[in-house]
Amino acid sequence: MKRYNLLIVLLLLVFNVATAQKTKKDSPAADLSVLKETKTKIENTVPLVIGHLQAIATKEGDNNILTNGKIALGKEYGILESEWRLYRGNMKNCILNNSSKKAKKCMEYHTQYLRNTFINYKNYITYLTKKNGYLGVEGDTKIDFNPSEITTKLSEAYFNANDAAGRMKGQQKTDFLGQTMSEENNLRPYAEVAQ
Repeated sequence: MKRYNLLIVLLLLVFNVATAQKTKKDSPAADLSVLKETKTKIENTVPLVIGHLQAIATKEGDNNILTNGKIALGKEYGILESEWRLYRGNMKNCILNNSSKKAKKCMEYHTQYLRNTFINYKNYITYLTKKNGYLGVEGDTKIDFNPSEITTKLSEAYFNANDAAGRMKGQQKTDFLGQTMSEENNLRPYAEVAQ
């Protein structure tokens, strides 16, 4: 009788491990691809704004508009770049260093701060590119950058990551959350994006 009990226990253990791995792998809870999407959206704003500044400079026959605009945009992008790096590190630390309840409060705080930074950046680039904005160049430049939508997706992804990390142990949890800080999620330097 003891052999059958041991066999049943082993089969249940194998089934539970296989199910848990499959759930983690297939579950959207472990999906942090929104980080890469956000990175791309941020980077894509730069050439659009520079294109608009180029149109203004051409219309006015003053290349200083483009030069000064690029410098100013670079400063705004730099602020966003710093906040993006801090946000990902803070969110990772919220999950690693807190209970689930405290992690959620911590993540809400940092997401709100990122949302405010995104809103400031959006306001700045909107001001530069609106139809009757700077020097009255005709035509709106359409920019796919919605701070509320982006931060809502980020928040959901991190809340799901928190749940997924709760099912992991030690190094597996650290490795999983470490991907948020990977090089591929860093914003490219402004000089490179502004080419």
